[in-house]
Amino acid sequence: MLKPYRLHTMNIHLPDILGLTVAKRIQLIEDIWDSIAAVPESLPLTEAEREELDRRLEMYAQSSDEIFNWNEFKAKVREFG
Repeated sequence: MLKPYRLHTMNIHLPDILGLTVAKRIQLIEDIWDSIAAVPESLPLTEAEREELDRRLEMYAQSSDEIFNWNEFKAKVREFG
């Protein structure tokens, strides 16, 4: 038997979630993710994650002239497509 999740005073059962349309499930995931992102301090980075972010920021700083915005990227893809 699936165990219900408690959210304040609501019981949420997996079959109820799976009964939602795909669009509604995606919206639910987005809402949950937004609620997590609203409190980033609740998910501290590990030292390895911090080092990786620092490495990527350094790579960006060294090659920022090679970075494309979304519209430029789509245009480049269409050139080769």
